[in-house]
Amino acid sequence: MDAVTRLGITLGDPAGIGPEIVAAALHAAPREWRDRIIVYGDRGPLERGAKAMGVAVPDVKLVGSGHGDAAVPGAPDKTSGGAQVTYLEAAVAAAARGELAAIVTAPISKTWARRAGFEFLGHTEMLAARLGASDVAMMFVGPKLKVALTTVHCPLAEVVADLTTARVRVVIELVARSMVRDLGITAPRIGVVGLNPHAGEDGLLGDEDAEIIAPALEEPCMPATLIGPLVPDAAFRDAVHGRYDALVAMYHDQGLIPVKLVDFDESVNVTLGLPIVRTAPDHGTAYDIAGKGIARAVSMQRALALAIEMVGRRAAQA
Repeated sequence: MDAVTRLGITLGDPAGIGPEIVAAALHAAPREWRDRIIVYGDRGPLERGAKAMGVAVPDVKLVGSGHGDAAVPGAPDKTSGGAQVTYLEAAVAAAARGELAAIVTAPISKTWARRAGFEFLGHTEMLAARLGASDVAMMFVGPKLKVALTTVHCPLAEVVADLTTARVRVVIELVARSMVRDLGITAPRIGVVGLNPHAGEDGLLGDEDAEIIAPALEEPCMPATLIGPLVPDAAFRDAVHGRYDALVAMYHDQGLIPVKLVDFDESVNVTLGLPIVRTAPDHGTAYDIAGKGIARAVSMQRALALAIEMVGRRAAQA
């Protein structure tokens, strides 16, 4: 199998629902997809996940360490925390060697990963560092909303300090490129959401929209059409009704609350700006239901399908 079309899936925290949703997604995947996939994880958790979901153990290549075999669903500890880091490091190292075209990541626990020595806030930051990507952004792709985040994991009180015209412009350009290259939207309409209520109301409710966000829209971004700064409380409704192909939000909850309200089960987390494709389901480890066989695998299935689609589009353009 050529590395141009090979995909890796990381099992995530073996004490979470990762093994269950990975097993279910692979069970539902066409055989030709499974032939292209390497799962970075241990057999024990994957077998338990398959049993919980009532599916056969997926017939795929496994690259594991054995560290996750003792993990207990719903009971994370330092061992399971270390296992999830080991899986991720192995997959990213393979991608850095040119052996993978994409990585689909099951959920990790930032808390337990950090306790196991993981130095990054999450997948996005780690992938950017390991793969040498200077500019990355998080975009959530669902059937009704496609939303990228300008700032991500920072306290709300620090958003304005982190928000710059240059950063807004970088995210706009990453979104425009991905919409054309990865999603096949040849002339995307990208709405840029304001920061303040009413997008600042001509400075009455804040100057950031006019002074930071608006300048990022002054230069064209062909073939995209840029619109904004948009009034935040109307922008997402307009996008759902088809006025925009994608939105650029200014901070985490501004973008994620609408996404999880409208597209929760089907939204996919995509990292823009990497040399490979990276997708992930839009949810966490869900320790409270781990091992019970009731996890919904739809988002993981969508993440895998979108990765396959994006890899295919990139290969066709190479």
